[in-house]
Formats: sequence, structure tokens, C-alpha cells
Amino acid sequence: MVYFTTFDINYYFNKMSKADLTRQLIIEKTATLFNKKGFAGTSLSDITDATGLTKGSIYGNFENKEEVALAVFKHNAGELWKKKEHWIAGYSDAKSKLAALIDFYRKNWKELFENGGCPVMNAATDADDVMPLMKQRVKKTVDNWVSNVAKILEEGIEQNTFKPTINSAEYSRLFIMMIEGGILLSKISDKPDSLYLALERIEKIISEEILI
Repeated sequence: MVYFTTFDINYYFNKMSKADLTRQLIIEKTATLFNKKGFAGTSLSDITDATGLTKGSIYGNFENKEEVALAVFKHNAGELWKKKEHWIAGYSDAKSKLAALIDFYRKNWKELFENGGCPVMNAATDADDVMPLMKQRVKKTVDNWVSNVAKILEEGIEQNTFKPTINSAEYSRLFIMMIEGGILLSKISDKPDSLYLALERIEKIISEEILI
């Protein structure tokens, strides 16, 4: 049996902590970079310039550029969802939560565009069939988003605010498709008009098809 001294244990955890901090530094420093330039457009030189680290340090913490991109996507998508969750956290009724979700995009489009757009849509386009691991990760993220919005719709049914006959999963997918499409067209034109149009249409659908 191998016994570890207190020094060994402390050294091990300190070393792991330093490695974790370095990985997090790489992820945070390249988050906007990957979201703007994509996987193919982001070079190793871009990563070393953004982080101030050497090539050896990058590949000492990540196996390859794809692993960095996966970690960055997970970070970007997670940060976006946390911001949306925080935006709707103060509301208990489903109607207000849906309104807050729409308001989030209406009020935060500029920051979203400045950071390169929606990380989920960007990664989905970037990965396609070339990066199967990324495509799988994006699919999981989208499925989670659909599930979360669907839960809000189901809450509205339970609260007798939304019609009991609505298909929550279908409406959830529809809303996400409309928002992502609005972001795409608005990003191309550098104006939020298309996103606003999509959000207004979602509000109309909620008012005419979902609310009791």
C-alpha cells in the first residue's frame, strides 16, 4: 500500500489547482475569439496572443485545438444561459418568465453581437459534419434550451395561464428557431431589426395562441 504525506497531498492539490486555473484562463481569454472567428479561423498564434501563454503551455493543458474549442463553447453557452436565468429569476409566474426571456434578447442584443453573436448558432454552423464532438455538444445544449423553455410553458398550463392543449416542446423549438434566425439576420445587417421582428412575432403567438 502506498502512503501519502501531508506534503504530498498539498503538493498534488496545489498542482491541480494551478492546472485548473490555467485551463480557465485559456478558456476565458479565447471565449470571444472563438465565437467571432470560429474554429477554422482561430489559429494557435491567435490563442497564444490572446492568453500570453506559449504553445507548449496551451497543449500542456489541452490535447488539441478542438478540445480548446469544445471547452470554450461549453463556457460561452453556459454563460449565456446563466445570464438568461438571472434575467428571469425574479419572476414566479410563467407568463412573466416568457416576457422576461423575450426582454432579455431585446435589451442585450448589443452585448451579444459585440461578442460575436449566439455561441450556439455559431458553433452549430462551424461544426456541421466536420467536428462530430462539437456537433454532439451543440445538440445537447439546444435540447437543454428547448427543455427549459418547454418547462416554462408547462408551468403556465399548471397555473391555468396557458391553454392546456398547446404542445410545449413544439412552441419551445419554434421560439428558439425564431430568436436564432433573428439574431443571424440582425448580425449580418448590424441592426437589431430582424431580431426585434422575431421577438414581436413571438409575443403575438403567445398572445393569440398560448394565453387563455
